[in-house]
This record gives sequence, C-alpha cells and structure tokens, in this order.
Amino acid sequence: MTGQIIIDLFTTLDGVQQAPGGPEEDPEGGFRFGGWQAPLIDEVDGDQVNAGIQSMDALLLGRKTYDIFAAYWPRYADGPSDSIASVFNSIPKYVASRGNPELPWATSHLVGPDLATQVAALRERHSSIHVVGSVDFARTLVREGLFDVLNLWVYPVVLGAGKRLFPHDGPPLGLTLLEPPVASPKGTVLLKYGPGGPVETADMDEALRER
Repeated sequence: MTGQIIIDLFTTLDGVQQAPGGPEEDPEGGFRFGGWQAPLIDEVDGDQVNAGIQSMDALLLGRKTYDIFAAYWPRYADGPSDSIASVFNSIPKYVASRGNPELPWATSHLVGPDLATQVAALRERHSSIHVVGSVDFARTLVREGLFDVLNLWVYPVVLGAGKRLFPHDGPPLGLTLLEPPVASPKGTVLLKYGPGGPVETADMDEALRER
C-alpha cells in the first residue's frame, strides 16, 4: 500500500499557523503571539495529536521547523517516559531545504530539489509521513497537490497577522472532508481534509431548488 503524506497544522480561526508552541518558536515578521495554542490545549485535542504521532513512521519537515525540533527533542530521553520524544528521535526525518545544511539530529536526511520525485519515493518507503508545522513548506505541498491528508486543528482565537497556509494571493483549492469534525471541550475543532476537485461556482437560487 502506498504511504500517505499527512500535513498536521494548528490554526487560529483566521488561519494563522505561526508559532503555536512557544514565544521564541518563530518571531519572524515581529509576530507577538508565539505560544497561542498552549492555553487552549485540552485532553481531547491532546489525545488526537498524540495518536497521530504514535502512528507516524517518518517526518517530513521544512528547514526552520527541523532546526526548532532538532534543538528541542533530542534533549529528552528516548524511552516510555516521553512517548513523543521517543517517536521523533527514532523515526527518519526528511528535511526540505534549498541549501546543503548540516543535519545533526539522528536519522535525518536531506530531500532533493525534485520534490514530486522525493515525495513519491517517501510514499513507497513509509506508510505514514507527517508534515508537522513547516507552514511555508506545507504551502508548497498543498499548491503542488503533494499531500493526502490535511489535519487542521482550529482553535477559538483570532490573531490578525501571522503566517498562513492559504495566503490571500494563493491558488484556488477544493478539499474533501474525510471524517466528521471532532470538537474539544475548549472549542477546538479537528477538520480532516483530503484533496478535492476544482473550485466550482453556482447560482444560490438554483442550488436551493435542486435540494
């Protein structure tokens, strides 16, 4: 069975995905709200995220997210006391970069410039390849149609400015809902999408008459 490219993103209601994890995660552009996700985490979305981590057998990351993860996760023991660190530290990490950076984190590999070919090879090699964070890189994958699942955890907060998967000048994109949405007690909703067809338009009066 061909593996899947699964994009995991935490997003605000207005579509900002920048620096959910902490104040110093990504202050690029003067972003002031690093760590916006932490006060809104609860058991439901925590369990959803952890289930995805335990199912993955490879990470596919943009360079900036790789650097953040490589500086953080190796400090934790590779054991049952920290299940997330155990997975991240042990599975292969594939890094998309235009340069030739050093990749000090164990089991790290550089992805070549032919992204479509590289993604096809990863699908043959692994069953569940997750793209975590990496907003700029995820935008490229979505634009090129190189993904199978888009997991959006939508949190009840609006920030205004920040990096977005879907920029205002981005291409049109149709998506298909893969599962019914799941809401958490604090108001977070998991939306699980797959690629859809082209964006269609119609007259609302006609659409209502056809129902």
